[in-house]
Amino acid sequence: MKQEQNKGADPRKKGDRSNKQKKAIGNKVLGIYLAVLLLILGVIGTAMFIVYQSENIGKQVAGIFEGIEEVQPEQESGSAEAEQSEKTHSVKGTGERKVTILSCEVLPDGTQFALKGEADAFPESDDNNLYLLAMKTYEDAVPEDAVPIARAEKKTSFMLKADILDNTADSRLYSKFVVAVKKDGKYEVLSTPQYITNPEALASYSEPYPKAESIKGLLVDPQKLGTSELDDLGVKQAAYNIPIARLLGPSTHSDYPTIIYNYNGKDYTLNGHVVSEYDYVFKTLSDKGIVITAILLNNKSDAYPQVIHPLSRGGNAYYYAFNAAEEAGTDYLEAVAAFLAERYRDEEHGIVMNWIIGNEVNVRSTWNYMKYVDIDTYAREYARAVRLFYNGIKSFNANARIYISLDQQWNRNLSSDSSYDSRDLMDAFNECIKEEGNIQWGLAHHPYSYPMTWPKFWELTGEAGEMVQESEDTSMVTIYNIDVVTNYLQKEEYLMPDGEVRSVILSEMGFTSTYGEDVQAAAFAYAYYIAENNQHIDSMLLSRETDDAGEVAQGLALGLSYQNGRRKYIYDTFKYIDTDEKDAYTEFAKNYIGIKDWEEVIIQQ
Repeated sequence: MKQEQNKGADPRKKGDRSNKQKKAIGNKVLGIYLAVLLLILGVIGTAMFIVYQSENIGKQVAGIFEGIEEVQPEQESGSAEAEQSEKTHSVKGTGERKVTILSCEVLPDGTQFALKGEADAFPESDDNNLYLLAMKTYEDAVPEDAVPIARAEKKTSFMLKADILDNTADSRLYSKFVVAVKKDGKYEVLSTPQYITNPEALASYSEPYPKAESIKGLLVDPQKLGTSELDDLGVKQAAYNIPIARLLGPSTHSDYPTIIYNYNGKDYTLNGHVVSEYDYVFKTLSDKGIVITAILLNNKSDAYPQVIHPLSRGGNAYYYAFNAAEEAGTDYLEAVAAFLAERYRDEEHGIVMNWIIGNEVNVRSTWNYMKYVDIDTYAREYARAVRLFYNGIKSFNANARIYISLDQQWNRNLSSDSSYDSRDLMDAFNECIKEEGNIQWGLAHHPYSYPMTWPKFWELTGEAGEMVQESEDTSMVTIYNIDVVTNYLQKEEYLMPDGEVRSVILSEMGFTSTYGEDVQAAAFAYAYYIAENNQHIDSMLLSRETDDAGEVAQGLALGLSYQNGRRKYIYDTFKYIDTDEKDAYTEFAKNYIGIKDWEEVIIQQ
């Protein structure tokens, strides 16, 4: 929905030989003949065995004297002749993977990373080495002129180390890495690409994630930030949009100079006036002790088309897919991620701890435009962008959380190409992430009612009863059956690297007052208690503080106040719902829902 807020074993295995005695049969001459023949064969076999063992021992000794340690990074500045020699080798196709990657992590010194892996056996190759090759985020294959950045001796368990070169032109923070052997002068890739999965080890800011007093949150109205309304409402969580193209380019106001931000050896021009807006918003919210969620959106800019995915250019939508598929786009996105994460982690500018990448990305035709492609391709392109923002943000703010955004269309089996089912997309996205190194992404879900213009989400009659069910195969997920999502994320294949269930925030949801202010307030109270009693939901951000004219025209008067400033019935319900006075302000809702006690409908999850 639119948010208008601001503009193993040694491969050389030897088989055991056993000679069986044969019974003497026939005459004496034949017995003597066989004995002599066996003696001759035994002598020949022994000689061959000695030669075989000598060759293998020779190879092992030669390997030792070549100076190949357990781990040996390649020199960053080898001779030009040697480097050119390496670059003349092409790269073979990836084929069947023969190596399992166990981890790819920044080491405690913060300057190097280590990739650990294992294999039961290795293919034959030109030498006894494993090589580590680097690929850029946007690359689907190892470049033909790739030069190894590390090498190690072939072992069933191995480790390869290399420099990260953080914030340099050769930075590997966003790179992915493969293990290869050299065969006939060419590199044969043995593993799937792996990214660094603990970029937080590089962060100088490592304050713990704040513990909010409640899950109560709001999509704030920037026009009211200078008032006391947020204090009066007792808001604990807040969301705010950042269309990234607004940040790019020279300043538009003489009082706010252009910002030149240098990252990875390049200068980027940022609009100081626009940045000052975010400074004001995030500083104000932080000073109030509010946990901030920033929503990164990819709006179109004629001046910066490179941030738009190549399959998204030419479309007409609110927002577009991030371009992590090309070098120019990747460079800009890395710089934006770094700038925002570095700036919004202190008291001077405000502290942002939650970052959502995109908005309802399963609705590709409107909120994350890209030409229609199969769901695996779409998920892979989104996963590239999320990984990029993840590594960039967490390399500056260790405990920041990064979320993907999906709407309530869970399993509709849509016949049109305008959207993907959110469950299918999340499944495909999760597979992409796990394959290239599992990380702690979270889910920002939008469990609006079905239909969105109907606030009584608990009345499941007619089509709503068919669409909203207590099953993981339900077509739609509203707040009524939000446990379908949190239960789904408890599956083993969805757990985070530490075995914990992923964080879920309800980053956008709301109820219209079109059918009455009291109905809207009752719906909010019921929804809040559902979310509050689900241990896997970390926040619930109501959309919105003030009605939006465009939404009202669609029958969605979602605000706590009308556009003229008059407060609705829901205002006090929202204000007191997480206080000791909550019963007095939610008792009325029971009549609308048809219950005498909240325990009749609220279940601890």
